[in-house]
Amino acid sequence: MLYSPAVHLMTRRCKSFAAESWGVRPRAILFDMDGTLTQPMLDFPLIKAEMKIGPGPILESLAELTGERRAEAEAILLRHEKTAAENSTLNEGCLDLLNGLSSARIPTALITRNSVISASTVFAKHQIKMNLTITREDCAFKPSPVPLEIACQQLGVSKDQTWMVGDGLHDIESANAAGIRCVWISHGKPITFAAHPWKTVADLCELAEILRALPK
Repeated sequence: MLYSPAVHLMTRRCKSFAAESWGVRPRAILFDMDGTLTQPMLDFPLIKAEMKIGPGPILESLAELTGERRAEAEAILLRHEKTAAENSTLNEGCLDLLNGLSSARIPTALITRNSVISASTVFAKHQIKMNLTITREDCAFKPSPVPLEIACQQLGVSKDQTWMVGDGLHDIESANAAGIRCVWISHGKPITFAAHPWKTVADLCELAEILRALPK
C-alpha cells in the first residue's frame, strides 16, 4: 500500500472524485511550503507594514529596493520567516503523505519563495525529508517557471509526469508557465484569482486519497 493506515482512515473523510480524470500517479511531486505543508505561517500585512513597502508581493517589492534600505527590509523579512518557521505546525496528513511517497519511490521537491534558513528550520523541526529543496536564493522564484523546470531536470522526470502542489496564486502561475499540472490546495475556500489550476483538492487528506486510488 502507498500510505499508512493512519492516512487510510483520514481519507475516508474526503469527498469522492473521478479517478479516471486524474490519469496515473505522477512520477514526481513538487510542493509549496507555507500553507501547503505547513499551516499558514506568515502575517504578510504585518511584514509589509514593518518593511514599509506597498501592497504588492513582498519579494518583488524587495527587489525594487537598494542599498541600506533593502538590507533593512530584508532583515525584517528574515526575522519574521525565522520566527514563523520555529513555531510552524504541519497540515494534517503531511508526514504520512510524504513518507508514503518516499516508500512508493515517488521523488519530491520543495519549491518555496521562503529563504533556505526558513525551509531548513521547518524540515528540521518536523523531520521532513525530500529529494530536493529549491528556495528563493537558488534561482528565479515563483511565479517564474524556472525552479519547477530545474526540479524536473534534477529529479530526472519529464514535466508531463510531474505535479506541482500548492495553495497560492504563484504556485498555479509557475506551474502553468512551466507546463506542469498544478494541484491547488483550497482549504475549503473558493478560488479568488484568474489563474486556473489543473485540479483542486481541499487538503492533503484528499490528495492522499486520490494518489492511493490512482494506477501506477
